[in-house]
Formats: sequence, C-alpha cells, structure tokens
Amino acid sequence: MLQLMPPAAPDARAGWRIVAAFAVTQTAGYGCLYYTFAVLLHPIAADLHTTTTAVTGAITTALLASAAVAVPAGRWLDRHGGRALMTTGSASGAALLAAGSQVRTVWQLYAVFVGLGLAMGAALYEPATAVIVSWFDPARRSKALLTMIVVAGFASTIFMPLTGLLEHRHGWRGTLLVLAAVYATVAVPLHALVVRRPPTPSTRQSHVADRSTAIRDGRFWCLAVAFVAHGAAMSAMTVHLVGFLVQAGHPATFAATVAGLLGVLSVTGRLILTGAQRRVRLHRVVAVVFTVQAAAALSLPFAGGTRAGAVVAVTGFGIGFGVASLATPALLADRYGTTAYASIAGTLAAPVTLAKAGAPLAAAALYTSAGGYTPVLCAIGACSLIAVAGILARATSAPPHATTARATVDATNPDSAYTNKP
Repeated sequence: MLQLMPPAAPDARAGWRIVAAFAVTQTAGYGCLYYTFAVLLHPIAADLHTTTTAVTGAITTALLASAAVAVPAGRWLDRHGGRALMTTGSASGAALLAAGSQVRTVWQLYAVFVGLGLAMGAALYEPATAVIVSWFDPARRSKALLTMIVVAGFASTIFMPLTGLLEHRHGWRGTLLVLAAVYATVAVPLHALVVRRPPTPSTRQSHVADRSTAIRDGRFWCLAVAFVAHGAAMSAMTVHLVGFLVQAGHPATFAATVAGLLGVLSVTGRLILTGAQRRVRLHRVVAVVFTVQAAAALSLPFAGGTRAGAVVAVTGFGIGFGVASLATPALLADRYGTTAYASIAGTLAAPVTLAKAGAPLAAAALYTSAGGYTPVLCAIGACSLIAVAGILARATSAPPHATTARATVDATNPDSAYTNKP
C-alpha cells in the first residue's frame, strides 16, 4: 500500500522561514554595514580632508565595538530570543548609515562607527547563528547554517559593485542614504515579523551547559586559541594579499582578481566541510583544512612569484576561508548544548573579533619593521598551525565538571558534550 510522506511539521516550516529571512537580512546587512565602506574609503577620506588610515581606524573601531557587545548580546539571546535584539540592531544600523551621510568631522565619523559596531553585533552573523542553532537539531543544523551562509557569502559580490555605481552617481553621502533605506526596508520587517523563539526546548538535546561551565572547560579554551589564531590569519591575509602579489611583480588587476578568489572559495570550503563531516569527525576535517592553509601561506613567498603558483597557493588558503563560520557553531553546540549557546558563542566571538581587528595592523607593523611580506606570510602560516594545534588539543582535553543538575551524559550520542572521544 502506498504510504505518503507526512507534511513538514509547523515548527520545521517556521525554522526554515527564519533561515530564508536570515539569508536575505545577512546579505543586506554585511553588504550595507560592512562591505560598502571598502568602496567608500577613499571618497570619505577625501571629503573629510583626512587620511585613509583614519577612516580605516574608524572601521576597526566598529569591529571593536562589535566585540564588546558580543557577550551581553549572547546573554540577551539566551533569555529573550532574537526578535527584539535583531530588529533593534537592524533599525539602528539603518539610522546610523543615514547619520553617517551627514558627518563633517573625523570624530563624528568615529562616533557613527562605534554605533555601527554595536548594531552589527546585534543584527549580523553571531545572533543569526544563535537563533538557527536554537531551532534545529544536529541532523539539520549544518544544512540550515550552510543555507544562510552560502547566500550571505554573495554580499560583497552584490553590494560592492552596487556601492561603486551609487557613489559614481550620487556621491558617498547619497550612497549611504540609499543603502540606509534599502537595509531598513529589507532587514527591519523580516527580523520583526519572522524571527521568534522555538515553541519548546529541544527534547533531543542530550547535554546542557551554561557559560560558567564552558569557561571552566579546557576544550573551550583550546577552541578559543584555535579560532583566535585562525581569525587573525584570515584577517591579515585578506588585507595584505593584494599588496604581496603586487610586490611579487604581478599586475594590480591580476592581484585583485586572485584575491577575489577568496570569497568564492569560502563557499567551496563550506560545502566541502558539510559533505566531509558526514564521514569524518568534524574536528579532524577542520584540522586538515587549517593544515592546508598553513602550507599555502608558507609556500606563497616561494611560489607566489609565478601566476600558477600564486593561484594554487591562494586556492589552498581560500578553501578554509569560511570553515570557521560552520565549524564554530557545530563544535560549540555539540559540546555544550543549545540552552546557553548564544552566551558561550559570544564569549568566544569577543576575542576572535578583536584578533580580526588587530591582525592587519600587526601585520602592517611587521611588514614595516622587517621590510617585506615574507615574515608576514610566515606569521600567517604560524597562526594557521596554532589553529591546528588548538583543534587537535580540543580532542584530548578533560571534560568540564558538570555543576548543574540538568547536565547529563548520553552514552549513545558520539558527539555528547561529556564523552571524551578524540
């Protein structure tokens, strides 16, 4: 007798509606609040009669503000869900873009960017990830996160050319006003109308841990070392790759094109990770990818002088460019559960964001003092190797002492938080 498949449960449909909404809002958010300023950097500096370094410092200030809000935002998400926080963040982001169009002095620019950093911490990737983690069980979580991240990965592809076109026609001030309207129209209603908390906690969750349990866990700090080092390597390579390739003798157009591979390869790496983790333990896949990145960075000073060598090395490094965005929520949720996921993830996100903000400046100082990019690339390779060590050390660290009566062990679950398997 033919048996029809039951329709998707209402809760599952609501979860996937949230994923679809985030795919749109994260694309618009990163495009309007982040990537647009890479295009407007020079016009803003020229109009305010300041240097590009000063404007870059304002962007760095936004990242620092985003790091500062990571932990309190995580606590709010665990207690109240994402609707109010993300709606407020997106509305504030749109208002600050409009305010940014009216700045006349550098200090006003910095004030706007501090606000933008707070808005990004409330509306972009970290809170969106926490909401998705709370809605999906481990079997569907990776697919849900991948769906959002792959779509949002095209933010730079869409918004950087759009920003350039708008700036050419309307100037940078008019561009910010247009982007403010676009972001407000897209993100605010989607966050307000679609985002909500799961109706009931997951009954399949085999382990529960709070933030205090996580920070007493050696594995958490192994992961922190790994992802701080990896974030520093990614950020430094993003900023300095074009400069290295030009110094190596390549035309600027070739250098920019090769550097553009990083965005495309980040999607490829995420797809590879999602497929590979079905057959191999996740931390092992991540360790292999980080090792490939280390080898690629260390080989660039020797192979990057030729076009083929540069493409191969950048490809090897780019495969791991987006891996952390999938690996971090998977590793944290598998070990600590989802009840306090946002608080724990925010605790990890703060130092990672600080590393991303500071690494390009440290790399620039190393370049100046050493007189070339070879030490910079060696440092990036070393950071990638530290990330490998942190991921592998995570597999052997002792489990935390469960201090809450809710914490349990599920012996049938190979990814249970309190099983000490490599």
